[in-house]
Amino acid sequence: MPDLPPSPRTSPTPDLVVVGAGIVGAACAYYATRAGLSVTVVDSGPIAGGTTGAGEGNILVSDKEPGPELDLAVLSNRQWRDLAALPLDDTTFGRAVELETKGGLVVATDQATLDGLARLVAAQRAPGIEAVAVPTDRLRDVEPHLTDDVAGGYRYPQDMQVQPMLAAAHLLRLARRAGATVLTHEPVTGFLRAGGRVTGVRTPRRDLPAGAVLNAAGTWAGQVAALAGVTVPVAPRRGYILVTEPLPPLVRHKVYLADYVADVASDSAALQTSTVVEGTRAGTVLIGASRERVGFDRTVSTPALRRLAAGAVRLFPVLRDVAVIRAYRGFRPYCPDHLPVIGPDPRAPGLHHACGHEGAGIGLSLGTALLVTQGLTGQPPALDVDPFRPDRFGPEVPR
Repeated sequence: MPDLPPSPRTSPTPDLVVVGAGIVGAACAYYATRAGLSVTVVDSGPIAGGTTGAGEGNILVSDKEPGPELDLAVLSNRQWRDLAALPLDDTTFGRAVELETKGGLVVATDQATLDGLARLVAAQRAPGIEAVAVPTDRLRDVEPHLTDDVAGGYRYPQDMQVQPMLAAAHLLRLARRAGATVLTHEPVTGFLRAGGRVTGVRTPRRDLPAGAVLNAAGTWAGQVAALAGVTVPVAPRRGYILVTEPLPPLVRHKVYLADYVADVASDSAALQTSTVVEGTRAGTVLIGASRERVGFDRTVSTPALRRLAAGAVRLFPVLRDVAVIRAYRGFRPYCPDHLPVIGPDPRAPGLHHACGHEGAGIGLSLGTALLVTQGLTGQPPALDVDPFRPDRFGPEVPR
């Protein structure tokens, strides 16, 4: 990871209050403390209690079309690989958070879809993505239990998986070791201001003055932004994951159908499912993915669960008689233009954002944290941050 210069501490007031103790907030807290900033993290619930705790732990480059998000994914992927080797007590960070560099496999069910996938791969290679064509007669060498009813696919060696709750917890653990304070079960109810500048946050228990405030509140980031009088149109996009009983190793990669990429980029509010199957270190198999915009409705959708199960069995027939032991749901922080919101907000000086990553927050968290910290410390950004600017959505919220 690039070295970040320390900032001098001239006051007991923290340099930064981070709102949100999910993976993005945790990563930003770690990077900021590593750069010498004093940090306080505050969250309305527990560590990783929102979207992070309901995710699969994807660190993907395969599912992104060329553009700003893929550039950020490549940057973040490098940060994850560097961080994995960091010593942590008697192990490494990578082992502690169950980071698996197993790669991804994207498959197509027909020749037309495979041709479209090949065009995507050709475009992805320019930003530095590795993708290896796997013809249909070799797919079983890569995934022995995969259905024969596919036309071919591509293996992406850079794709990884992590246990997201462990990752958030250990990032905050490292931040605490560097002096950060973490306050959980303490919602932000307002912002402190001086001369039009954001100078901290207010909770039911206390005022927390700070040099700057970072909105890393995930799916609730739009609500936090509104408290500061600015518009950040983050909305919840509900998704489900099925978890099987523990099994002997069956699925070697993260395997998904090529239509998953289109579903991620879709603006539809209706229920969409695209098959995603991967194993975990514990032996369970995770099955996704569904997407629908229904607000914060936590009702269990039986049609969504049935579609996920049926899609998994079509892709891996060996799962037909395997028991599903649980299903869980979460809300991805969806932005209308499918790009995260990163950086200082000129509409509310002193307020910064790191939110709106939808289903890619785990994978993009470290790159986001690097960009945020570079902005806070006055360093040149590692890539162009203009596409992520917070004020791209419009004017202030009337107050």
